Amino acid sequence: MTLLAKLKNILTTAFYGAAFFLAQSHFASAQTTNPTFLKNPLRDEFGTIPLFIAGVLKVLVMVALPVIVLFFVLAGFKFISAQGNPSELTVARKNFMYVVIGALLILGAWVIATLIAGTVSELVAP
Repeated sequence: MTLLAKLKNILTTAFYGAAFFLAQSHFASAQTTNPTFLKNPLRDEFGTIPLFIAGVLKVLVMVALPVIVLFFVLAGFKFISAQGNPSELTVARKNFMYVVIGALLILGAWVIATLIAGTVSELVAP
């Protein structure tokens, strides 16, 4: 084993050891006076499972919308660059169809989750 490899092993071990001890001291200081009390790590707006799923899907939609727009633009460029070539037009049509299907799946999942969360909230509300 070379000197460089030994030094790398020593530094790696020291780093992980320091991270382990720092994490233990952090978790030890974060304990509450009542050990049976569990605090929800999420915000109150994600207090139920349907609201959590709706929140996750909302983030997915916010991230996916720019990507969907980008792929629509790329599909348009494929149509333009095909210039009447039947094989390239077939590839462009497939690409466009896959973009539409992906967009419908993502947006449809968000709409369905939002509807389910609203229905469950109405049923549970007093």
